[in-house]
Amino acid sequence: MVTFPNAKINIGLNIVEKRSDGFHNIESVFYAVPLCDALEIIENKDSNNIPVVFSSSGIKIPGDENDNLCVKAYHLIAKDYALPKIKVHLHKHIPIGAGLGGGSADAAFFIKLLNEKFELGLAWGEMHHYAKQLGSDCSFFISNKPSYVQGKGDEFESITVDLSNYHIALIYPNIHINTAKAYSGVKPKASARSLENDLLQLPVEQWKKFVHNDFEDSIFPQFPEIKKIKEELYAHGAVYAAMSGSGSTVYGIFKEASNLKGKYKDYFVFEAKL
Repeated sequence: MVTFPNAKINIGLNIVEKRSDGFHNIESVFYAVPLCDALEIIENKDSNNIPVVFSSSGIKIPGDENDNLCVKAYHLIAKDYALPKIKVHLHKHIPIGAGLGGGSADAAFFIKLLNEKFELGLAWGEMHHYAKQLGSDCSFFISNKPSYVQGKGDEFESITVDLSNYHIALIYPNIHINTAKAYSGVKPKASARSLENDLLQLPVEQWKKFVHNDFEDSIFPQFPEIKKIKEELYAHGAVYAAMSGSGSTVYGIFKEASNLKGKYKDYFVFEAKL
């Protein structure tokens, strides 16, 4: 059984305050985009005692395979449900460490696929419960609908944002930004206007003036090429452009289809209708 975990973008990202536990409270909106990995689960009938055999292709995944979130999700659910031995194959297409939530999407879609394939009967709330234990943004991909995000990025509520009449271009300049380092450079501040009830209710063409990613303030001076991509997306006709998450992917929202692969031959480029 195969599923296709999709990426997400952040529309606005305000870093509101530093918490007593060392994390930060944020507000943002997550929006799903049709850039996908491919994930397959099959039952493993080989005569071995390994509960989950993981393999991958596409973009190389760093680290030990036992640290992969899909493997961790299996063991988490296996504490509560009797699971058969399985083989998991992940074809990685979403850039890693790019602000697009690819690893979290893989974990959440794995939970949903495991539930469907083996008829576990997991309720919606149970799947969210497991996902939240794997990462702050994993839970978003269970519902996979536009969501207003609060807390340390793990509190979600539905929001009405519809970009289905627009096209998107994602540009990943092959720069990996350490999230902890990105947070160390920001200055938390309360938002002057509500992202949920005010700014994102404006026409998309007005977002450029008001909807901001706070990470850009510290990341752009360190990596001017990322800032340059954002400026170029506007020059190519984007009605809104921003860095997603802590970077380094920059996206542009267009009224018409873009054609930027020739412009960014050395970068990862994805273009699609939303």
